[in-house]
Amino acid sequence: MPNDQLTAAQESGSSTGSIKISVVSSTGQIPLENASVTISFTGDPESPLMELTTDSSGQTPTVELPAPPVELSLEPENQEQPYSEYNIRVTAEGYEPTLISGSEVLAGELSLQPVRMNPPESTEDSGSTVVIPAHTLYGTYPPKIPEDEIKPIAETGEIVLSRVVIPEYVVVHDGPPNDSAAPNYWVRYRDYIKNVASCEIYSTWPESAIYANILAIMSFTLNRVYTEWYGDQYDFHVFSRQIPAY
Repeated sequence: MPNDQLTAAQESGSSTGSIKISVVSSTGQIPLENASVTISFTGDPESPLMELTTDSSGQTPTVELPAPPVELSLEPENQEQPYSEYNIRVTAEGYEPTLISGSEVLAGELSLQPVRMNPPESTEDSGSTVVIPAHTLYGTYPPKIPEDEIKPIAETGEIVLSRVVIPEYVVVHDGPPNDSAAPNYWVRYRDYIKNVASCEIYSTWPESAIYANILAIMSFTLNRVYTEWYGDQYDFHVFSRQIPAY
């Protein structure tokens, strides 16, 4: 149930967004029923705003939460944070407690926050705490590494495909290109595109702008996949980021 802090924010006439949380097991992607989900402001994690329980499909009800005015995410020169940040703590019998810190909610938008829970015997590196950094459009990040528009092809025996082939997986190098110690991760192409889009686009933008940006992301990704070949893997450099709520 909402607490007094949340009720006051909702009754003040401020903008709101909504969120729905999906909880699955990291082994087999099995939905987890009766998982307990606690939502709080990231800046005040010890004061729960509401407590929810997942259904048989591992999902919570859709709930409304305070968010900054939608205009902030539509103004290119705006310097204020255009979204609210929430902590989502999840517990389920037979699984390690999981904390998602910094889940983002935009005014007037439905945020979908996936949560993957690890059994106690899991050896996954992801751990039980996920911290979502500031959105690319709001946070401060290193500048993009300059690249030549046209790159020389030094390999021999290249195969020119007669059509565009969408890969099922891409290999993401989690670090600077010259860091051979950085790990490589196999990521589903669709998930990679969704990850980048969530990090670089606000869902409040006009639909045409969202389409244009996603097409640009897909084009850039496929260009890197088919023009950069290292060893026996397709490999390109990105800074890894967790997927925000939306």
